[in-house]
Amino acid sequence: MIREHLFNRKELHPFPLKERLNKIDIRRSQVDPYAPVEHIDEHLQKRISRIADEIQDAQKNGAAVICAFGAHTIKNGLGGVLAAFAERGWFSHLATNGAGVIHDWEFAYQGESSEDVRRNVQEGKFGTWKETGLYINLALAVGAYEGLGYGESVGAMISSDGLEIPEREDLKEIIYGTEDIADQPWSKKAAAADLLEVLEALEIPSGFLHIKHTAPDTSVQAAAYRSGVPFTSHPMIGHDIIYTHPANRGAVIGRTADRDFLSYVNSVQGLEGGVYLSVGSAVMSPMIFEKSLSMVRNAGIPHGSKLKDCGIHVVDLQEETWDWNKGEPPSDNPAYYLRFMKTFSRMGCRKDYTCADNRIFFTGLFQELLRREE
Repeated sequence: MIREHLFNRKELHPFPLKERLNKIDIRRSQVDPYAPVEHIDEHLQKRISRIADEIQDAQKNGAAVICAFGAHTIKNGLGGVLAAFAERGWFSHLATNGAGVIHDWEFAYQGESSEDVRRNVQEGKFGTWKETGLYINLALAVGAYEGLGYGESVGAMISSDGLEIPEREDLKEIIYGTEDIADQPWSKKAAAADLLEVLEALEIPSGFLHIKHTAPDTSVQAAAYRSGVPFTSHPMIGHDIIYTHPANRGAVIGRTADRDFLSYVNSVQGLEGGVYLSVGSAVMSPMIFEKSLSMVRNAGIPHGSKLKDCGIHVVDLQEETWDWNKGEPPSDNPAYYLRFMKTFSRMGCRKDYTCADNRIFFTGLFQELLRREE
């Protein structure tokens, strides 16, 4: 007999998001990609110029330009900058973690994000916010049913200002099958069952669920969705505040995140002669990149192809103390423990590390590419 010792999410009491005090107002902190850039030192400018060269070469050759970034990129008001990169065709794929999706959505929904973790954990309120947990989880459940990925599902919700909730009977027909839909794949049936279970558990009515977003223009997810540029999310179970809500379902997370991972691998497959930017992501970006690159090289074995010509550029705030083109530093050097650079240094591609504020880096790169187009 299997005994389950599981926490019951029905015991949770989510609080209205409007009651939360937030640290960031996106209207005050958002960065304008077209505004003059503050002074950039000579070393950083040389790096930016070289990366711009590589991006232009990649575009000419039809190669991928992937930008993976951490949640602080969104918190720093750079959603509009990333959107401008994608809309101008300079980035062919955007990837972030679950927190990046959440902050981007909260900014789009209410114009504010970033709570006081220390205080709210003490009060049992950290992450237990009704609208964030309900709407993002519901968007993923609907998106999974519609065959969308994680980031795509949230981007679609923002762009549509809501969600189209299917009729119960339509879901049941797909789950149980009738003669005219007997050929529905099992994944569709499973996604329909997941969605129906959530709708029934939370008593959500069918029809269009209007979700008013007060600042949708700040969302990079929505911009990517409209532009058709892949925006993928690579979450880890339990890492994000949406797991605290009764609407959360692991199967839904897995289905949408798995689709995003395969979309990401597909973009990595186009990196021969391309560019990979990893900005402020010490764990997610290097971990998914190494598996993806190995998958791509494995698939290329029968054809004798092996992805090698790719420029990897890592940007973060940790001090730049080692030239990674010389190989890995010795174990008595603190740089040896810069885990993400150790990972990227083992990929067999060109790589470098730049210590820079992501606001200065992204705006500087955008302005450099903009000048070259004028």
